[in-house]
Amino acid sequence: MLDERRALGDRVRTQRLHASLTQEALRDLSGVERLTIQRIESGATDARIGWLMRIAHALNIPVTRLLEGE
Repeated sequence: MLDERRALGDRVRTQRLHASLTQEALRDLSGVERLTIQRIESGATDARIGWLMRIAHALNIPVTRLLEGE
């Protein structure tokens, strides 16, 4: 499970950086707290689907890209 959380976090980080966003900018766009984004990216927490949907919307990508690594 930890490996899957880390892989998800890596996909979130990769997409955020691809969009040239800081964690703070992603927070502003998604409404997800910066500390939560940091924990998701590091694999330290199980990401709620609502958070992932808000993050994906802010990044203008389908949530499946985060979940499946498309």
